[in-house]
Formats: sequence, structure tokens, C-alpha cells
Amino acid sequence: MSKDLVETPRSFGDMMLAPVRLYKTIGEDIYAHRSTNPLNSLLLKIYLYAGFINFNLLVCGELIFFYKSMQDFETVRLAIAVAPCIGFSLVADCKQFTMALHKNTLTRLLNELEDMHPKTLEEQRAYKMESFERTMRRIIGIFTFLCLAYTTTFSLYPAIKATIKFNFLGYETFDRNFGFLIWFPYDATGNNLVYWITYWDIAHGAYLAGIAFLCADLLLVVVITQLCMHFSYIATRLEEHPCHSDRDLENVRFLSSMIKYHDKCLTLCEHVNNMYSFSLLLNFLMASMQICFIAFQVTESTIEVILIYCIFLMTSMVQVFLVCYYGDALIAASLRVGDAAYNQSWFQCSKSYCILLKMLIMRSQKPAMIRPPTFPPISLVTYMKANGSARGTLFTTTTTNSTIIIIRSIGTTNTTTTTTTAAVHQHQQHLPPPGWAAFATLVDVDVPYWNRVRLASFVLSSPRPFRPGRALSATAPPGGQFL
Repeated sequence: MSKDLVETPRSFGDMMLAPVRLYKTIGEDIYAHRSTNPLNSLLLKIYLYAGFINFNLLVCGELIFFYKSMQDFETVRLAIAVAPCIGFSLVADCKQFTMALHKNTLTRLLNELEDMHPKTLEEQRAYKMESFERTMRRIIGIFTFLCLAYTTTFSLYPAIKATIKFNFLGYETFDRNFGFLIWFPYDATGNNLVYWITYWDIAHGAYLAGIAFLCADLLLVVVITQLCMHFSYIATRLEEHPCHSDRDLENVRFLSSMIKYHDKCLTLCEHVNNMYSFSLLLNFLMASMQICFIAFQVTESTIEVILIYCIFLMTSMVQVFLVCYYGDALIAASLRVGDAAYNQSWFQCSKSYCILLKMLIMRSQKPAMIRPPTFPPISLVTYMKANGSARGTLFTTTTTNSTIIIIRSIGTTNTTTTTTTAAVHQHQQHLPPPGWAAFATLVDVDVPYWNRVRLASFVLSSPRPFRPGRALSATAPPGGQFL
């Protein structure tokens, strides 16, 4: 890439290549207003609408499956398994709806960025475009790989596994399974033709969701990269301006042009914030829940399912980090403008120049940012807070999953309920630390059929007062044991 940049200038279309091409694979044409082929635009639009109608019907099937699975304790794990996929699908829907709702704003934004884009090699070197583009392409490549790996593994793994078992391992039947848990109003696995039509229909819906989820973020990456490049250029120009005391008119004209340039960049940032604020809010909320549900699912799954869900988990975490990283970069780049302005030799200039410079510094103290409703500005600090919240919820979820505090059983011969208590034994040499108390807990919970009580509960509380309902580990300390 860098060699090409040295030889030929890079256009704005080159920067937009990844999201534009990927979007077209699902029928979305960002530059449809420039198309000279109306028939092609019409076919792409029909393909896009048909794909999203099909996709949303599949999401409805997932929601019905989730509702039905929640009705029975035995199938709650299936509901937890499908919950992350539902969250991913809803975020993809929201992002596509946002792009459609702000289509005109997006068109104006891209047109203005294209007009501002440096055209010649000398300008691109002055803007340090090579460095910005190199970082952007690496991040786009990693995130694209993870997002498509997630949808591909979920979609194709059941068919590949069944094919290997049937053709190479000697299984007599071909397992007709799907990669996603969806309720169908018909028998989707009873007939071979119906199964394969349904299977590839689901695969297309998964691919469409993955591209809609991915490309909205890729657009954000490209736009913020451009804005950071412009803020960096403004700061560099301000730092390098000589501020000759005998050229006051030239100084004022230069600073006026920089103020207009800076104001235009800030206006474009407002457009980006208006377009992405709500979808990013939903994105953060869904990502936190997805991380918790995925980790809960991993604790009780086979190795192959764990691997698939780990790809999903990595995709969710990388996506949140990606948005926060570029939000942080935007804040840092816009704040640098004020520092660069102050670092000038402004004391050599006239009073009118200093007044203009003061206005620029005051405006730059409020940085450009992306801010979802009710959230702080998106930055790496936000990522750490969101990640910490997800870990806290994850601890509670996984602790609840691993703690056995059910000590009621239903008899095998009648409906009489018997309750057994736990006895706690402590050896004198292994007494708990002062302030700690051991509890043998009786829990009255309606549970499905249990053959007999297998474990009683031993709960060790912390020095804080014991609160009923608090999620605690059921691991016995030295000296304690389960009966």
C-alpha cells in the first residue's frame, strides 16, 4: 500500500473501497445517487429489500423460539443460546435502519469529505495520509475477518459436520441441523429439498446480518479516520506557522482559513454523532448482554460449541473496542488543535490575531466526540467501564450457573416433596477467618424432576452482612465439606 501511495495519489474512493464493495453484496449501494444504470440500481434495491424481509422473518422465528424455550426449565439453556444471536440481529437491523433514515445526511457527509480529501501526492504527504490509511486498513481487515468468521462458522458448521460424519465416518443418517435456533411453522428437516432451501435461506440471512453489522462500523472507521487526518493537519499547520510580526494581514488570513477549516470539521463530526448516537447506544447495551450470555453458554457446552461462541465473543469485544478506539482518537486529534494554537509564537502578532487565536483555542477545548444518549463520550475510558460492567454481570451470571443451592427434591414414586439439609463440618485447624460465617442454606425452589438430592449447599459469606439472593460461590473452604 505504501509503495502505491508513493507512486500514485490515493483517492477518497480507495479509502471507501471495503465498505462500498461489501455493502453491494447485500444490495446496498452507498453511491446509488451517482449511478448511471437505473436498472442495476433497481435490481440492487429489490435484492436488498427482499433480503431484509427474509432476515426479519428469521429473527421473528428466533424470538418465538426464545419465548417457547423460556416456558420450560429444561429448555432455558436453549433460550440463553439463542439470546446472543437475537441481540446481534437486532443491532444489525438498527444499524441498517439508521443508515436508511439518515441516507441524505450520509450522502452529504461523504461528498464533503471527498471534496476535502487531499488530491495530489504532495498534499497527501502533508496530511500524513499513508500512516492513517495503513492503520485503518489493518483494523478493517481484522474486524472484517472476525465478523465474517462468526457468521460463516454458525452458518456452515452443521452442514460440514454432517457431511463429514455421513461420507467419511460411516454414519447411516445425515443429521439435518441448522446453525441457529429458529422456530419454523413447518417441518424444516422432514424433507431433503425443504431442508436445503431453508438451510441456505438461513445462511443468506446470517451473511446479510453480518455485513449490515460490519459495514456500518467500517463506514464509521473511514469517516473518523478522515476527520482525524484533517484535525492533525490543522494542528500541524498551526504549529509550523512562523507568525512574522511584519506580516499581520497574512497571519490573519491564514488563521481565518484555519478557523473555517476547523469549524467545517466540527460540523461534520456533529453529523456523524447524529447518525450514530442511538445505534451506538444499542450497540453497547447489546454487546454487554451478548458477552454475558455467550460466556454463560460456554460454561456448559462441548469444545466445538465453545470454539464457535468464542469467535462470537471476540467479535463483540473487538467491535466495542474498535468504536471506542476511534472515538478516543477523534477526541485526542481535536484537542491537539488547541495545544498547537497555543504553541505558536502568537506574542509576536497583532491584537486582532490574538483575539482570533483565543476564539480558536476556546472552541477546541470542547473536543469533537461521538456520544450516545445517556452515555459519556465514546473513548477508551468508556470501553474500560463497559468492559468492567460486563465482567461484573458475567461474574454474577456464571456464579449463579455454577452454584448449587437447590436442596429440595421430588420423589420418584409420588409427588411428596422431601427436604434435606446440609451439615457443615469444620476442623479446628482450618477455622474460617474472624468475621466470616458459614451458612447451610435451605432453598425452596420449584425444580424439574430430580431423582434424589445429590448435593447440599455450603455457602461461605464475606465479612459484609449476608443478604438473601446474593450470588455466592458454592466452593467449600479448607475444613468445610459437602454431605
